[in-house]
Amino acid sequence: MTATSETAVVCDSCQYLPPEMIAAKGIGVVSLYVSVDGQQEAELQVTDYDDFYSRLRQSSGGATTSQPSLGDFIDAWQPLLDQGKEIVSIHLSAAISGTFEAANQARTRLIDEGKGGERIHLYDSEMACGATGLCVLAAAAAIEAGGGPTEAIARAKEVRETLRMWFAVDTLEYLRKGGRIGGASAWIGSALKIKPILTIDREIVPVERVRTRARSLERIRGYARQLHESGADAWVIQHIQDPETVAILEPDLREIFGCEPAFISEIGPVIGAHVGPGLIGVGAVSWALLEAN
Repeated sequence: MTATSETAVVCDSCQYLPPEMIAAKGIGVVSLYVSVDGQQEAELQVTDYDDFYSRLRQSSGGATTSQPSLGDFIDAWQPLLDQGKEIVSIHLSAAISGTFEAANQARTRLIDEGKGGERIHLYDSEMACGATGLCVLAAAAAIEAGGGPTEAIARAKEVRETLRMWFAVDTLEYLRKGGRIGGASAWIGSALKIKPILTIDREIVPVERVRTRARSLERIRGYARQLHESGADAWVIQHIQDPETVAILEPDLREIFGCEPAFISEIGPVIGAHVGPGLIGVGAVSWALLEAN
C-alpha cells in the first residue's frame, strides 16, 4: 500500500500472514484473544508459539478464545478515519467466530456517533487462516493498483470464489472440545483411527478421511497439482508446530508450481487452540490476484 493511498486495509489476527509482510504492506491488525487455564492474552502478544502449545498440551481444561472487543476495532479504525481514509476491514468466517459481528457493531457505533463509520467497508471472508490472508493480500494489491474499497473487496471476493485451503490434521479431538467441528462431526466415532483432511467454507467442512499421515500428505500434494492445473500458482503452506513436515512438503510444492511461495507461516494460538498441533494446510490462487495490476 502506498503512503498516499486513500484506502487502508485492516484485518483480524487469524490470517497468520508473516508479520514482515503485514508491516511492509501497512495492513492494520485487530487481535483476537486466547486463554489457557484462565490466563487471557491478546493473540498478537503471544510471540513464543512453542511455549503456548506446550502450555496447551499440559492444560487440563484446554484453551478458550474470544473475538476482539468493539473498542479494539474502534482503536484500530479511528486513527485511519481521522486521516480521512476509507477502510476495508476483512475478517474470518462469521460462521466460526463472533469477530465479524463485533466489527459490524463497532462500525454501527461509529456511524451513530458521527465518527465516519460509513467509510468502513466490512468483508466476511467466509474462511480463515491463509485463505483469509490471501483475501487480505488481494485487497491490498487492488489498492496498490490505485483502486478503492469497491475494487479491493471485488478482488478479495475473487480469491474467496476460487480458493479452498485443505488442512490435514492429526486429530479431531481439539475441534470436538472447542465445538468448532462443523460438518466433520460425523467422523468423531473413528477420529482416533483417521488423519482427516478438512477445509473451511463458512464452517469446517470434511474433505476426506485417510488412515495415515503419509497418505494425507500425498492427498495434499495431489490437491496442489490440481490447483496448479487450474491456473493457480501463488501457493502457501501453513502449519501448527510441524516445521518438519513443511520441510518435506515445501520442495515438492516448489516443483509442482515452479515458483516461490506467496508465503509460508505458522498458525497462531486462536485457531491453533481449536485445531491442535500437527496441522498442515495448503492452498493457491492466481498470482494476478495478488499483484498490483
